[in-house]
Amino acid sequence: MRLNLLPLKPKSRKKDIGAKLNDLRNKAQERINEFKEKFEHSNGDTKSATADHTAPGYPTIQLGSRHPLSIVKNEIIDIFSRIGFTVSDGREIEDDWHNFTALNTPENHPARDMQDTFYVSLDPEMVLRTQTSSVQVHIMERQKPPIRTISPGRVYRNEAISARAHCQFHQVEGLYIDEQVSFADLKQTLLYFAKEMFGAETKIRLRPSYFPFTEPSAEVDISCTLCGGKGCNVCKYSGWVEILGCGMVDPQVLDNCKIDSNKFKGYAFGMGIERIAMLKYQVKDLRLFFENDVRFLKQFTSVSK
Repeated sequence: MRLNLLPLKPKSRKKDIGAKLNDLRNKAQERINEFKEKFEHSNGDTKSATADHTAPGYPTIQLGSRHPLSIVKNEIIDIFSRIGFTVSDGREIEDDWHNFTALNTPENHPARDMQDTFYVSLDPEMVLRTQTSSVQVHIMERQKPPIRTISPGRVYRNEAISARAHCQFHQVEGLYIDEQVSFADLKQTLLYFAKEMFGAETKIRLRPSYFPFTEPSAEVDISCTLCGGKGCNVCKYSGWVEILGCGMVDPQVLDNCKIDSNKFKGYAFGMGIERIAMLKYQVKDLRLFFENDVRFLKQFTSVSK
């Protein structure tokens, strides 16, 4: 077999060809360096920019955050769980007994009026619960003292929607029943809560009030967190802001739940989560919590609670 091979170049031309190849290599390297430099500049600092070829080819997804009401609710639960309170949940459609009668609310009480309460059309004895105190009645019926629990949840009132009121909102109600429970225990518990929620410098004051299921009853105010009690628009220049209601459980309520009122005593308290959130975050319109406006909600970035 005969092969047709290219004739070898004379040795005199090898030097010229080698010089041209070296020149071509140098020019190629220069262009590579130019493209490399442009690429690094387009990605930021030339000293630290590196391309991660394993990264996804779409923009980074922005993570959301908890709803401000969820943040505050979880914080309230955490505060009371530290001192032995358990968490109890219950149904939102409740019967008349657990929502009204057992809580010492008589039939002619204004709270039973259709202008204040949502009644279920198929059964006039069923209502959308107006308070989470109904959960406490279920607890007292099936559990013997001592009882120490809080019941967070959604409640409903037949009210016009405004900056300060809504037809649905959220409550946390607390109950403690045992032997030798006193009003002093209630006051210290609420002082502890106020300091944990609003700061160590927070003070409280109790004003006489009325609730059908507690006697005596009181409204609890905290020193204004915005002005430090000196007076401002938020506290209406009084230095105090109302946050919750409380009192000693009426003996009749204990008897209604088959608990010996001669042996056991207890206290109860209730607060609106929206109210606490409005004070904590300086929100002036209650409706913002229900409108799902991302511009409002994205301000609350806490995901730890």
